[in-house]
Amino acid sequence: MITPRIGFIVYGVHKDGLKDPMGQPFIDEAVVRASKQALRGRGMQLIEHGLVVASKAEARAALKKMKDDETIDGVVLFSGTWVWAAHLVAAVRDYALTGRGVLIWTHPGSQGWRPVGGLVMHGALREVGVPHKFVYGAADDAAEVGKIASYCRAAHLKNFLNMATIGTFGGRGMGQTCGVADPSQWMRQFGVDIDSRDTTELLETAQRISAGELNALEPRIKRLFGKLPEKSLVNERSMRLYLAIKKIVEKEAWDFYTIQSFPGLGDDYSATCFAQSMMLEDGWGASTLGDFNTAMSVLLLTKLSKEPVYYGDLQHLDKKAREIKIIGDGACPPSLAGKLGPAGFAEHGIPTEGEAGGLSVSLVCKVGRGALARLGRNHGRFEMVIARCEVFEPPAKTLEKRRRECGIPFWPHGFVRYEGDSDVLLERWNNEYACLGYGEDLAPALVDFCDMTGIEAVTP
Repeated sequence: MITPRIGFIVYGVHKDGLKDPMGQPFIDEAVVRASKQALRGRGMQLIEHGLVVASKAEARAALKKMKDDETIDGVVLFSGTWVWAAHLVAAVRDYALTGRGVLIWTHPGSQGWRPVGGLVMHGALREVGVPHKFVYGAADDAAEVGKIASYCRAAHLKNFLNMATIGTFGGRGMGQTCGVADPSQWMRQFGVDIDSRDTTELLETAQRISAGELNALEPRIKRLFGKLPEKSLVNERSMRLYLAIKKIVEKEAWDFYTIQSFPGLGDDYSATCFAQSMMLEDGWGASTLGDFNTAMSVLLLTKLSKEPVYYGDLQHLDKKAREIKIIGDGACPPSLAGKLGPAGFAEHGIPTEGEAGGLSVSLVCKVGRGALARLGRNHGRFEMVIARCEVFEPPAKTLEKRRRECGIPFWPHGFVRYEGDSDVLLERWNNEYACLGYGEDLAPALVDFCDMTGIEAVTP
């Protein structure tokens, strides 16, 4: 769960206690305090500029302070009263060249003339062409403050990706066409470098995992599953593979990764189901089959959510019931198990897709509100389909029947009711995978992220 660092700058010409003809200070300090607290209450860490900004020199100093601190994800320019836009716009433009977020917040109220200060800056930035968001709403208006929080979280995501690295083990899996990446496009659009390794080092690292390292893993497996898997070479290899992936990802300082899984590794050593489940549980952005777009989707959802993320096949969609079944090939964070039973162990189970076999996870995802999303490309241009959803658990008496429908009942299942137009969802969905994140506020932040990074957001 992220904590955006946001610069907070109050601006206005009539400052320093200057009063209007009725004897009231133009800048209402109580409104400013309440507004700051509203943002802190939404998980923002504020970096405050103590001086109310009015002149060109003050604006330059304030925005330079924010620009020089690379940990600041964006700035909120709070309209304290009216202002001369020409005194601020050059400094704001210069800050915006960093690519980090700019938001103008105007708190309603006739006294103090805040709307005038907000609108003149909004208009000035539009005139000059400075990307920004404009929010008009009170500190106690949850919906409007939510818009600010969403934008700030999106700004954090964009800032995080700049100079990040995604690693890939192996090449393209299962002939995925809609998961490949153009390294130049990823660098140009996100600032993300793509690093690659074959699976030789991964296999060697897995084989070197010591008995002590395996024993040290056992207490955590017991906490997550309630028991240990049966002792076998196949199961041991699955645990070795998890520890090996984690070692290499951390050694290489990758921020997220994808892995081919099969053909290759899943045939020669072990399926990656258990390893991927545990890496998702650990909070890593990850995907299988060398699917870069799913890895990005999982990363974004993971950073926005308090819960780990599940990605699996969008295996069935029922238009009438507005239901989707997400069934992953044995990979799912075990802590997502719901009331129908704890996470259990299963086998990968498909010899044509990983002949070596491997330990996998069996569960039904717990209930909750969230979002389905996946980044993809259409004619080479990025788009992201985003749908609000509700995860539900079928009645216990029907569960076995529902799980048998797909022919592989022991793989993890997520039962989801989605919002939006079914035909649009199906037409614009861009892969076999659906990425599921828990949280009411995921979808708006993803839409803001798309807007900030030049991705078309598709909301069916």
